[in-house]
Amino acid sequence: MTEPTRIFHNPRCSKSRQTLELLKQNGVEPEIIRYLETPPTEQELLQILDLLDCEPRTLMRTKESEYKEQGLDNPELTRAQLIRAMVSTPKLIERPIVLANGKAAIGRPPENVLNIL
Repeated sequence: MTEPTRIFHNPRCSKSRQTLELLKQNGVEPEIIRYLETPPTEQELLQILDLLDCEPRTLMRTKESEYKEQGLDNPELTRAQLIRAMVSTPKLIERPIVLANGKAAIGRPPENVLNIL
């Protein structure tokens, strides 16, 4: 059995809404994870980072005030510390993230997710 397509979604974000709509237009009814209310675990973030083949800062919203306030721009921070920061402050996680077919994509632009369907 294959895993369902999942979207880490923020309904207040226009790109997230556009990505969800694009998935539905392509016949995909994803499992919607409202990650601000139900943040991913450290293990889930590790899996997402591996699927995206990127480091934590690539997945972080560095312009959010919390990024500076928490000192996350410090280059000395470890990968684990950055991941813990995203779990404890999910607003820092770039959105939307779609997981499908054992792959991941960030929906910026929304059409990025079509590559993994």
